[in-house]
Amino acid sequence: MQREYLHWVSPSLSRKMELLWFGHSGRPVIGFPTSAGRFYQLEDFGLIGSLQGKIEEGRLQVCCVDSVDAESWYNKSVHPRDRGRRHDQYDRYLHEEILPFVTARAGRDDVALFGASFGAYHAVNLGCRYPESVASVIAFSGLFDIHRYLDGYWDELCYYHCPTAYVPNMDAGWVARLSRLQIVVATGEYDHLAEPNREMIGIFQRKGIPVTGEIWSGTFGHDWPFWSEHIHRFLP
Repeated sequence: MQREYLHWVSPSLSRKMELLWFGHSGRPVIGFPTSAGRFYQLEDFGLIGSLQGKIEEGRLQVCCVDSVDAESWYNKSVHPRDRGRRHDQYDRYLHEEILPFVTARAGRDDVALFGASFGAYHAVNLGCRYPESVASVIAFSGLFDIHRYLDGYWDELCYYHCPTAYVPNMDAGWVARLSRLQIVVATGEYDHLAEPNREMIGIFQRKGIPVTGEIWSGTFGHDWPFWSEHIHRFLP
């Protein structure tokens, strides 16, 4: 399986950002780590290995990006306003640097976003903010409301990075833009985050935005073996 380590100094974040690229051809997938995780996490926990056959066959290419969660939403040492600003810089990094890089390198624009746990938040937020730039969003065991990271603070920037806040207020034009995406929100029924997943599924459904919403019966769901198993159904 072709594997390449890449990095550059991000103009958006003013620091070095690292990634791993797997594969030589096929549909591009951007994979996010879990809470405050690193770019090598999807490989270390076996999810990339579970996709090895499809990657070697040239059906998928996976770009595993780094996070800055420890500098943004998880950074309790700074004011919540500054947490939001740092995340907004990360959003610009993803939109203005990673997405153009991935589509250019892959030679196609049917990008899939994948994330689990807090990575699911990144996938949903990026897809909902820039629906013309991606083709699908696969979110497992996610948390989509950022209020818990704000210590009671709220401003316009936080609003526009909180899918549970801005998606319900989308107008018909935005609903039409999101309706072209394949959106998956799923986890096990015994996941401690099962309710936030039900909430996000319900938000999409009430807006008339097509979503594949699954609560896997009889399972915990919030762990790598579940994510590695179910991702194959949505990345054929």
